[in-house]
Amino acid sequence: MNERPAQTPPPSPADFGFTVDHRLETGGASGSDGRPLGRAGTISTPHGEIQTPAFIPVGTKATVKALLPATVSELGGQAVLANAYHLFLQPGSDLVDEAGGLGRFMNWDGPTFTDSGGFQVMSLGVGFRKVISMAEADHASAEVIAETKDRLAHVDEDGVTFKSFINGDTHRFTPEVSMRIQHQLGADIIFAFDECTTLLNTRPYQEDSVARTERWAVRCLDEHARQTADRTHRPYQALFGVVQGAQYEDLRRQAAGGLARLTGAEATGQRFDGYGIGGALEKSQLGTIVSWVSDELPEDKPRHLLGISEPDDLFAGVAAGADTFDCVAPSRQARGGTMYSSSGRINAKAAAQRRRFEPLDPECDCYTCENYTAAYLHHLFKAKEMLASTLATIHNERYIVRMVERIRQSIIDGDFAELRDETLGRLYGPEFARTAAAAWS
Repeated sequence: MNERPAQTPPPSPADFGFTVDHRLETGGASGSDGRPLGRAGTISTPHGEIQTPAFIPVGTKATVKALLPATVSELGGQAVLANAYHLFLQPGSDLVDEAGGLGRFMNWDGPTFTDSGGFQVMSLGVGFRKVISMAEADHASAEVIAETKDRLAHVDEDGVTFKSFINGDTHRFTPEVSMRIQHQLGADIIFAFDECTTLLNTRPYQEDSVARTERWAVRCLDEHARQTADRTHRPYQALFGVVQGAQYEDLRRQAAGGLARLTGAEATGQRFDGYGIGGALEKSQLGTIVSWVSDELPEDKPRHLLGISEPDDLFAGVAAGADTFDCVAPSRQARGGTMYSSSGRINAKAAAQRRRFEPLDPECDCYTCENYTAAYLHHLFKAKEMLASTLATIHNERYIVRMVERIRQSIIDGDFAELRDETLGRLYGPEFARTAAAAWS
């Protein structure tokens, strides 16, 4: 008698988890109930754990530029984040699906993230950068300003119509389309489709956008449930809602609280597995805004701060309750020769590095600093050798990854404030460190 093959259990939210292991006792913000917002924890995914706080290197097009996946792992990267918008356009999410999903396609066996494509559709379509001063354009509406340029994206209640930046073809993203694309890409953590506004949008527009993003979030939850039920051959993918609201406390709290209470419209009981914090904000307000959001979100769900990697912002984000971070800046700046160091930024192309026969940062433990001199890196950049980008990116990514590793350990050891003051004092000066400490505590 033939035995029936064992049934593979369907993917389930139980396959994803988050635990808080330690709390930040001093040097951070507190919630309205007095609890510390900063914490160290563990995110569990079908492809491994992420010890938080953690910086997630960005592999926009299924590659961290200039690095092998094995190198990303060696420098301490616990996960990578790819971009749904870019991979949809090239090579196509269907191809990635056919290849076995993002991790298998790029030969990365650890956890993976994909963003929803919302920021790229909006930013590339409208042409505004993510962080922009309220003073610019006299608070004018982005819609009014954009009338003078050829916009590549148009938002309506159902979704966004946009033109490809590659060839001008017209495409349509809706919450359902974004979910289907991200399920095809197969990342462990995916994000709900949201509208990313700028600080040039008016208050009434921000209000409408927050409400629209919440309506889109319901649709994302429903489509996510359908895709999960249909795609039982793939591991469970955790869905994060995205909190918008610009710099308005009431809108940020409304958005965060609304997403925290939200369930899908269909009878699935689906809720978000975690939350992203995105949208337009001024750098000086980052810690405050993250603390508003963290105060409204559940304690047992991870919080991802989108697009952040500057050292002072990382300390501010952790102090305010963020668990993971991503940003293209470390690799992008490295390819241009701008290098991080324990004493501040270094221009690897500057004449001062030409005969500097010592590591770029003597305190760094990366492969580049352990094996090459600043003079050699300077030579590679001047000679326009490809190796320059590889060695520089190894250093910058390791610098940020290691900094967040040290932040995590400082939470466990109880010396977060001391690490923050020492690090920021060396990078930006003691007065900056004192001001920052007062603002975040």
